[in-house]
Amino acid sequence: MHLGAYTACLHHLPLPEALATLRELALTSAEINSGGFIGTPHLPAGELRASEEARQDYLGTFADAGITLTALNCNGNPLHADPEVRSKHSQDVLDSIELAALLGVKRVVTMSGLPGVDAHASLPSWTVLPWESSSLDARDYQWNEVAIPWWKQVQARAADADVKVAIEMHPHNLVYNPGTLERLVTEVDATHIGAEMDPSHLFWQGIDPVLAVRSLGELVVNAAAKDTRINEAAKVNGVLDDRFTRVAPDDPAYLPLGGRYSLSRWPEQSSWDFVAVGRGHDTAYWTEFLRALREVDPDMAVNIEHEDQELDQMEGLRTAARTLLDAETAL
Repeated sequence: MHLGAYTACLHHLPLPEALATLRELALTSAEINSGGFIGTPHLPAGELRASEEARQDYLGTFADAGITLTALNCNGNPLHADPEVRSKHSQDVLDSIELAALLGVKRVVTMSGLPGVDAHASLPSWTVLPWESSSLDARDYQWNEVAIPWWKQVQARAADADVKVAIEMHPHNLVYNPGTLERLVTEVDATHIGAEMDPSHLFWQGIDPVLAVRSLGELVVNAAAKDTRINEAAKVNGVLDDRFTRVAPDDPAYLPLGGRYSLSRWPEQSSWDFVAVGRGHDTAYWTEFLRALREVDPDMAVNIEHEDQELDQMEGLRTAARTLLDAETAL
C-alpha cells in the first residue's frame, strides 16, 4: 500500500521541496494536479509531452525523493453547462489520460461532472431527489444526452492508454455515491473507469466508507485520505446546509475555479467540516478503512487531501500522516 498526499496543499513550494516534505513525514506517494479547477505548478505538462528526456528528469525528481507518482488529479466539471468551463475541464481530463500514459502513471483522478437540466441551460443543476417527474426528466437528459456519451469517449481513451480513471464520488456531480458510480460504469460498459474512494464526501451523506469499499470491490482503483466531522448544527439544519456565501474577488480567500466561477465561503457554525484524518474518526476506524482497501488491492495508493481550515498545511499533513501511519501499523 502506498500512503502519500495530493500536493495541491503544497503548491506554494517548488516540487522538489514539496516531495521532500512528504518524505519527512514518512510518506511514499504523491498525487499531482493536472488541470480542472486549480493550477498545475507541480506539472510542466507542455514540456513533459514534448520530450522523453523531460519526462525522465521529472520522474527522477520523485525517485530522488523516495516518492512514487501514483496519480494525476484533474478534478473539475467536464460536463458544465457553461461552454467556457466545459471545454477546458473536459479537455484537461483527456489530456491528463494521455500524459499519464506517457509518464507510466496508471491513475487519473477526476469528477463525473454535472450538466444543466436541458440543452438550453447555462448553469449546472444537481437533481438529487427526483420525487416528481420534472426532476426525472432533468436527470434523464443529464445522463442520457450528456454524461453517457462523454464518458464513453473517456472509457475509449483510457482503455487505449491503459490508464484507470478514478471518479471522486462528490456531491454536486452525477456520480456522488456507490450506486451512481456503478450506474456510470454499467452504462458505458467501462473497463477503465472506477472509483476514487474519498471517504470525506461519503461521511456527511451518512455512508460508511468501509462498507462502500466492500460493496464496490474492484471498482475502487484509488483512494484519498480526508476526514469529516459532523457538528452539532447538523441536528438542526441537517447535512444539506445551503448557507454558503460569495467571496469577493479582492478577498484573500478568493479562489477561481474556472470561467466566472469561484469557491464559495463556508458557513459559520456549519453542519459539517472537512478535517484532517483522525479529527473526525479515530485511528481504529482508519485501520478498518485501510484494511478494506488492502483487501481490494494490496498496492492501493491512499493520498492525503488536506482541506482542514482549522489547521495550516504542515499541521494538517502531519496530523493526517501520523494517523494513517498508525492505522497501517495496526493492520
